[in-house]
Amino acid sequence: MTARRAPFLVWAVCVGIAVATLVLLALGAGESTPGDSFGLGGLGGLSFVFGSLAFGTVGALVATRVPANPIGAVFCFMGVLVGLGDLAYQYADYALFVSPSLPAGEVAAWLQNLGLPPGFGLLAVALLLFPDGRLPSRRWRPALWLALTGVALIVLGYAFRPGPLDPPFDTVSNPLGIAGLYDLTDAATGFGWMLTGLSVALAAAALVVRLRRSHGYERQQLKWIAYAAALTGVAVVADVVSFFASLEGDTISQLRIVLLGIGFSAFPVAAGMAILRYRLYDIDVVINRTLVYGALTGTLALTYLGSVLLLQLVLSGVTQESGFAVAASTLAVAALFRPARRWIQELVDRRFFRRRYDAASTLDRFGMQIRDEVDLGALGAALRSVVADTMQPAHVSLWLRSPGGGG
Repeated sequence: MTARRAPFLVWAVCVGIAVATLVLLALGAGESTPGDSFGLGGLGGLSFVFGSLAFGTVGALVATRVPANPIGAVFCFMGVLVGLGDLAYQYADYALFVSPSLPAGEVAAWLQNLGLPPGFGLLAVALLLFPDGRLPSRRWRPALWLALTGVALIVLGYAFRPGPLDPPFDTVSNPLGIAGLYDLTDAATGFGWMLTGLSVALAAAALVVRLRRSHGYERQQLKWIAYAAALTGVAVVADVVSFFASLEGDTISQLRIVLLGIGFSAFPVAAGMAILRYRLYDIDVVINRTLVYGALTGTLALTYLGSVLLLQLVLSGVTQESGFAVAASTLAVAALFRPARRWIQELVDRRFFRRRYDAASTLDRFGMQIRDEVDLGALGAALRSVVADTMQPAHVSLWLRSPGGGG
């Protein structure tokens, strides 16, 4: 009974941590602190509250419904780690920079490094074990050990590195730092991050291997997690681009963390739907809509910006106002929406969903044929051919009722 209740207890802990974090975020909402410049204040901190709840909730569901699958336990552990790391960060930020009278602010600043980084590292473990809780083969055991070793080195390095903590808490000295071991512990942390990154890359490779060999239910499950990985990849690329573009400011930093938090939270949601087989085959529709509307949004945005700039350049000698250019560009984008969506949908179907595209083309041709065909025998043959091409059943037969109604 205790083992069955454990996932719900972990979920309750995640909820309690989330409530405490939300209280701290609300208390510090009107204050500007050094912690905000790193993006984990405000919306950034809130995104990891949802990430913790996502991992804890999905982990509890998987652990209770599929107890033999260790991914449930991994997700539960990740939910607690991420939640504790976020809570410690918010408490340290509030206690050190807003209300110094609160106790244990320095301890919280030390503790926050032991929550979020290991939580990211365990993501490789979950990917390696997805979807059935087993490695693809014994050859992937080194990747699992790389992930666990990387997490251990990160924790040990952050825990015992002497001197100031990382910004924004660099005014605090590590209370457990071991004097004279800075170079060793700093190297352990860096090496741990390197091993963690390598293990994530190997886990992605394992996912590709599984996907190529899969079929049926397993293939749909892997599509869900691949979709989540793509979302996370987009978030990471956006974060890197904004960093190298030198986009600064508290708002930009928070948007970066929000994107990373959303990408991070997508994993447990996608994995939960895949493992529990909830609306499993909807992934094809989700991918299709993402490709279509993502491309459509980009196309319309570029069209709008390009037309505004072009019209402003053309009309610069006539008027100094940009209202006409904006209005004309808006109308052009509105007129372009439907044909652009239709064109992009056809392009996506043709490139990524060929079977659906071919089936739709076959049905269109049959619709044109049925309007002109008067021979019942030829029509029946065409109907059987269409069903065979689009549905691909093992056998096709057509029964026609006689005109007299006698069968």
